[in-house]
Amino acid sequence: MIDITSYVNGYSSSGDIIVMVIVIVMAILIRVTYIIQSKEFKVFKVILLCILIAAVSNILFNQSLKNIDEHSEIIVYLLKYINHFSVSLVLALYLFYIKSQMKLSESVGRKIDYLAVGFFSIFVCVDLLGMIFGFGFNVINHENIQTGRLITLSGYLSLASMIVYVLIRYGKHMYRPVVKAFYAILLISLVVTFNQVRYFQRSFTMATLIFPAIAIMYLVHSNPYDLETGSLHADSFNENIESAIKKKEKLLVFFLHLINLENKQYKYPKEIRDKIREHCTYTFKGAKLFLLGEGKMALSVRIDLNPDYEAKANKLLDVFQKEYETYRYDYKIVILKDFEGIDKYEDYIRLTEYVENRMSHNEMHYINADDIEKYSSHRYIVKQLEDINKRKDLHDPRVLVYCQPILNLETGKYDTAEALMRLRLDKVGMVFPDRFIPIAEKHNYIHMLSLIIFSKTCNEIRRLMDDGYIFKRISVNFSMLDIKEENFCESITKIIRNERIPFDKVAIEITESQNEKDFITLKEKLFELRESGITFYLDDFGTGYSNMERIMELPFDIIKFDRSLVIASGTDDKSKTMVTYMAHMFKDMNYDILYEGVEDDTDQIRCEGMYAKYLQGYKYSKPIPIDQLSEFLEKGKND
Repeated sequence: MIDITSYVNGYSSSGDIIVMVIVIVMAILIRVTYIIQSKEFKVFKVILLCILIAAVSNILFNQSLKNIDEHSEIIVYLLKYINHFSVSLVLALYLFYIKSQMKLSESVGRKIDYLAVGFFSIFVCVDLLGMIFGFGFNVINHENIQTGRLITLSGYLSLASMIVYVLIRYGKHMYRPVVKAFYAILLISLVVTFNQVRYFQRSFTMATLIFPAIAIMYLVHSNPYDLETGSLHADSFNENIESAIKKKEKLLVFFLHLINLENKQYKYPKEIRDKIREHCTYTFKGAKLFLLGEGKMALSVRIDLNPDYEAKANKLLDVFQKEYETYRYDYKIVILKDFEGIDKYEDYIRLTEYVENRMSHNEMHYINADDIEKYSSHRYIVKQLEDINKRKDLHDPRVLVYCQPILNLETGKYDTAEALMRLRLDKVGMVFPDRFIPIAEKHNYIHMLSLIIFSKTCNEIRRLMDDGYIFKRISVNFSMLDIKEENFCESITKIIRNERIPFDKVAIEITESQNEKDFITLKEKLFELRESGITFYLDDFGTGYSNMERIMELPFDIIKFDRSLVIASGTDDKSKTMVTYMAHMFKDMNYDILYEGVEDDTDQIRCEGMYAKYLQGYKYSKPIPIDQLSEFLEKGKND
């Protein structure tokens, strides 16, 4: 038992006032830095709120205790309980927070949660019962108090011990320097607590709770401004967009891509940093600037705070154009105003990337309804390709096989063809390769499409053979992404065997790779398949990279001269001579020559004079559904 005067004299409100100020400062910093609102961060904000409540209740409790009378005694008890409840809840939430950051297994995490809730519940219940029945904190005759310190210390130490145990037992699941920092902070809190007990002080209890919060803010959730440009990090942009969507705030967002700054070693020149900071963050009220990556920034503007945003936007763009005339850094600027349907952070990013990829350098573009419609269609195609890849159905009806018949000049007949890929999707209809193949390659869906086309082509070959049509082979295109698949050869041979067709009835078209490692892989796979009797075409000869030495190392049977060489050979005698000599060289080395893109009689006559054996192009047929190929074939006995 201790008299109230001595008890009150052992407390100074300065410690709790400092804690309150620190919490308020941290709240301001959280507000302006747009930290991602993860589950763990939401717990952290509740911790700060509980620390604030504990500090305020502690101040009010000690003031009430000074002037206690019969009417204010209940208030003293209430404030004391609120203080104990808040402090113990802070400790329990610290335990929950640390556990969450460790990403433990569900079973281990659940046990820790049960223990935290159990210790907390037991303490607050015993503390409340102690105040009610007099074995805990108790005011006696308005002159003395029973502190109930044993109950308080037992509760606090139980939860604090659990925190230390979790750090020691599962600390390996966190970044080691962070764990060491937590140990140091806990040690400091322990020293402060020990000295309080030693000198009969109660002024810095709340401070021991704020120390870990400061550490968490700095180590885990800090997202400082880049003072050179005045920008925040990319994570903050995510939070800015998500927050605006939830609050239904309309935004105007500028996406700036300085092409010259893509190299990670290249730092923003000082003059560029100064101009960005000066104009981007001060033209609009409440605007936020975000650094999204090397050379990429975003400026987020709340329209409700800037009713004259259109005039300001034009002013900013005029300024940027003038700066470009001075510094000549190539750029792309995409401006997005709130649109219905763009309701996720990912859509903001993907939409602007989609639009930017279709822009020229030094162009500014306001995203419009047409862009949104095209992007929605693009997104739909991506999802359909994802579903096709996931299902792995070789008979997927969305993937269509078209083909283009090829004329054999030696026989004057159509005895080969090239299989071509199409998509038919419910919402957008027919989709052509120039649109979906880049998407499929980017998302690594192309191999499944190639296998589907190959399987359907082999199935059609089986049908044509059963119906007695005469033809040599049908070719299918494969990319290096296909070739690099570990089970490429096994997949090809399995499909051919399942369709019960001869291996020489199919051909594989490949574009040569410039990459040395890819070339080695290509060589190994082609020679492995060569033993089965498959024919190989070198596709697109004359475009991009062509290494004669490497071509001769690979087991190609037919060289396909690209349409560009057909066009070039018709422009002047020099080009025609060059193409002719290349074709002659390949013919002398026992390659067959196929010219693609033959449009008319003039093209055909010229190609015939350039050692052609096969001709392909719109002169003979546009791409047709593969089940119509039989219209170009003759019936009889296959070789």
